[in-house]
Amino acid sequence: MGAEMRINCWIRVAILGFICLSPWLCLANAKSRGHGHGNPHPHQSGCGYIYEGSWVRDESYPLYDSSKCPHIQKEFDCLKYGRSDHEYLKYRWKPKSCDLPRFDGKRFLTKFKGKQIMFIGDSISLNQWQSLICMLHSSDPGLKILEQGRSPTTNYTFQGYDVSVIVYHSTHLVDIVNEQNGRILKLDSIQNGELWKQMDVLVFNTWLWWYRDGPKQPWDYIQTGNKIVKDMDRMEAFKIGLTTWAKWVNTEVDTQKTKVFFQGISPQHYHGSDWNKPEVRNCAQETSPISGSTYSTGWTRPSYVLQDVLKTVTKPVKLLDITTLSQLRKDAHPSSYNAFKGMDCTHWVRPKRGPVKPRWPDQAAQADCLADLLDR
Repeated sequence: MGAEMRINCWIRVAILGFICLSPWLCLANAKSRGHGHGNPHPHQSGCGYIYEGSWVRDESYPLYDSSKCPHIQKEFDCLKYGRSDHEYLKYRWKPKSCDLPRFDGKRFLTKFKGKQIMFIGDSISLNQWQSLICMLHSSDPGLKILEQGRSPTTNYTFQGYDVSVIVYHSTHLVDIVNEQNGRILKLDSIQNGELWKQMDVLVFNTWLWWYRDGPKQPWDYIQTGNKIVKDMDRMEAFKIGLTTWAKWVNTEVDTQKTKVFFQGISPQHYHGSDWNKPEVRNCAQETSPISGSTYSTGWTRPSYVLQDVLKTVTKPVKLLDITTLSQLRKDAHPSSYNAFKGMDCTHWVRPKRGPVKPRWPDQAAQADCLADLLDR
């Protein structure tokens, strides 16, 4: 396995690590045909399409203790704020045709020595950035971490390895600009990309804020070209904004240097009818995942929009197709167990209990498999 394949493998292993932290999330080593987009369920050999599978009980889970990670925000630490059931922590993602390897934080830091990894998106990106920070912290709790930056950018550098894990807060990826007549959502403009394209790994995400209205809407007008409107169909706006991002990748990103990932749409669980419980209004009483490998409502509309836009990207971009496996985890939200006591069935909780030593029975063989998935 060549050097390029090995580094690609470890980029994917980095993303894979989230499954050790968020009970719902497997951002693992999957490669669709072409650039990782197109057919949402492509056929693959080897380990198969690892986003098809089910959640299985595993007594060795969870893999780290959230109370020992000082980097978790109070919005996501549901156990600290009173959640008493722990069954939801005992599940891991099992693809149909293979077992995923455990994350090895020290090995990851060694492989990514001197690299910069940036998450760009809304609070779902923040949620997952904190997962990676805590996973790496749990692998070596004594390792010094240099914290730098302020909104919209926060950078944690693991000293001794010079690995920077960065989050850049951007609700829409495209620009929101304050002008005389108000806040303008500019669907055809990305001005912050100069910083982004300096990174070694980019993980993009957006959707959560595209449908917001009223006081929570972060803009007053929408602009495309010279046309400014008060509002428009939000799904169409989402598609135009994503298309601007796709054009930016095509023209601005050197994918020989920078590996680009896009996280699939993260679902919410506010309507029990979505999991065949029409009387249920939120995730508050949910304590176990949905069995099986399918969700009753299927893919959401923004997932199909994302797929369509990714087909226009001419450079290598890998889709982290976590939508369905996340839909199955109606039990893994903070619900009302957060510092604000609001009902949160959008974000994802952090685990508790002592960390379990990662088990890589044949690390070389698994790394070869992961690299093969990425580079085939």
